[in-house]
Amino acid sequence: MANEEFKTLQIVHSDSEAGVFHIYLNRPAQRNSLTLDFFSELPRALDLLDGRRGAAAIVLAGRGPHFCAGIDLSTLAAITGGGGRSDPGRERERLRRQILSLQAAISAVERCRRPVIAAVHGACIGGGVDLATACDLRYCSEDAFFSVKEVDLALAADLGTLQRLPAIVGHGNAAEMALTARKVPAAEARAMGLVSAVFPSRQEMDTAVMAIAKDLAAKSPLAVAGTKAVLLRNRDLTVDQSLDYVATWNSSMLISDDLAEATTAQIQKRKPTFAKL
Repeated sequence: MANEEFKTLQIVHSDSEAGVFHIYLNRPAQRNSLTLDFFSELPRALDLLDGRRGAAAIVLAGRGPHFCAGIDLSTLAAITGGGGRSDPGRERERLRRQILSLQAAISAVERCRRPVIAAVHGACIGGGVDLATACDLRYCSEDAFFSVKEVDLALAADLGTLQRLPAIVGHGNAAEMALTARKVPAAEARAMGLVSAVFPSRQEMDTAVMAIAKDLAAKSPLAVAGTKAVLLRNRDLTVDQSLDYVATWNSSMLISDDLAEATTAQIQKRKPTFAKL
């Protein structure tokens, strides 16, 4: 897991006792804009942490003054510039596969069993919004702003924002953000539910988010992973279907050492201690 393996990311074991890790977008001079390397590295980083027994919670943040300025324009040009094929059908099929690959990299945040918390400061533009909306929890500092910028680049946002944002802020708010591409300041983002809290400074946000991550890491990893899985599955199901899904999930996961430990700890009025997942 050495950081030299990554060109665009840095993994930091923030609290070895609690099992909290940070994944930092690590191109501060480029405002953490997203390159093709990023889209191959993010799923790999998440897989490493998902498979690491000591990992219990992940914070996604950015180095430098901004969280993420969106997809790197040179990367966008490389993707759309053509693959040298004379057949337009084959060229468009290539482009579709490229887009699906980029989408899968963002969706890797959801596929990770560990809870992923977005800690946003400064600019969160375009692909940055894709990333943030794929996270389980979102927090920001007062200097943060959010912009679904793709329409200004003659694009429809295609990496997940148009699919995830409406469920977070409502259809009307999502449509207004996506069609106008305007900057949404932190206070407004909080009011519409895009973030759960706004902190006066980045330092205060980092401290608070670390406390939240440590609290999540102390909970039953089976319960946290199950809650994440069921919440995500709910998007595609009716209420009755989702109730059936969670019944099936709990019938396979409910009877565990974690349940016995949680119950005993409640009776003994102490904090429970759970085995790593």
